Amino acid sequence: MTDTAPDSRGSHRPLYLRPNLLIIYSVTLMAIMGVSSITPAFPEMMRDLGISPHEVGLLITLFTLPGVFLTPVLGVMADQWGRRRILVPALLLFGVAGFLCTFARDFHLLLILRFVQGIGGASLGSLNVTIIGDLYSGRERATAMGYNASVLSIGTASYPVIGGALAILGWNFPFVLPILALPVALLVITGLKNPEPRRDQSLREYLSLAWRSISNGQVLVLFATSVTAFIMLYGSYLNYFPILVGNHFGQSALIIGLLMSSMSFTTALVSSQMGKLTRRFGSRRLLIVAFGFYAAGLFLMPLMPHAWMLLLPTILYGVGQALNVPNVQTLLADAAPMAQRGVVMSFNGMVLRLGQTLGPVVIGVVFTLRGLGATFVAGGVIAVLMVGVVAAWLK
Repeated sequence: MTDTAPDSRGSHRPLYLRPNLLIIYSVTLMAIMGVSSITPAFPEMMRDLGISPHEVGLLITLFTLPGVFLTPVLGVMADQWGRRRILVPALLLFGVAGFLCTFARDFHLLLILRFVQGIGGASLGSLNVTIIGDLYSGRERATAMGYNASVLSIGTASYPVIGGALAILGWNFPFVLPILALPVALLVITGLKNPEPRRDQSLREYLSLAWRSISNGQVLVLFATSVTAFIMLYGSYLNYFPILVGNHFGQSALIIGLLMSSMSFTTALVSSQMGKLTRRFGSRRLLIVAFGFYAAGLFLMPLMPHAWMLLLPTILYGVGQALNVPNVQTLLADAAPMAQRGVVMSFNGMVLRLGQTLGPVVIGVVFTLRGLGATFVAGGVIAVLMVGVVAAWLK
């Protein structure tokens, strides 16, 4: 098997409409459903269940926690057994456990179901980009990663709106959405035509080569950008931005969702141009600029005097997200041969999950000690520090 196998299905179509990539889009939409669809319901959930902002953050933490431990293991399994043999069961577990959350009225039962759903979701966000790396190379790979990031961002923009609208009926209604993972699993079984890595080496040889790829200096810096970006996203933004809009400005769940969607639609628009931006400015310079935009957005959020003015920092934050996520994914796919790409991308998925898990905890401590405004300042400081780290790497 060669390092990449070109996607010849529907090759007469534009890249973003190729059948394989369309199926990957659907997996991507499942991968980011687990958090962004429920956060607009957090204020109502807190009131109905009598829980604190720190406790409601556990719904994110326990969902992301399994990925910290399982994602690398699932990456090894995907390299050894094939991508689809891991992807299909993961989609099924994600869908069933997530849907059952709809019927939970006890907070502790809800946390258990979220943990089980997180087991199913652990590999979704890494296997989708692994398969893109398998299917495409060169400029097509960067472009496909950008398109996938656009779909991810459109989903991230849409889910808060959808979740906010469903939350009008009750805080539990957004948990209906994961049932959509079941038809996606069927689509993967029947329609996805992807190359699979060939098992032509012993497990010991594979693990040695995989460790060599993972411990590469460039790869470690990219992992650092991933974990810090997701500490900011899941700590400062997704956890405390809804509380800022809902409690400080007194806005409804639907307005919260609409404001949050502005960030994601910005990310979608900019990500769709990632291939062009990378060719013009270079990947590493774009990473520096990305963290600059992160910092600007986060520092401005607690300073806005009116709810509608929050559009400015959310748009700035969205540009940062667009310049960071697909860029890192492309660089990692370039750094790993197909036989070890699953584990490298899964390690990135692990550090993403680590960031998702640590974000609500670390920023939650800031909230307890310094209040709501400090949660955004803390995220901005992290972004500024990463500007220095990536700049040093560039030099």
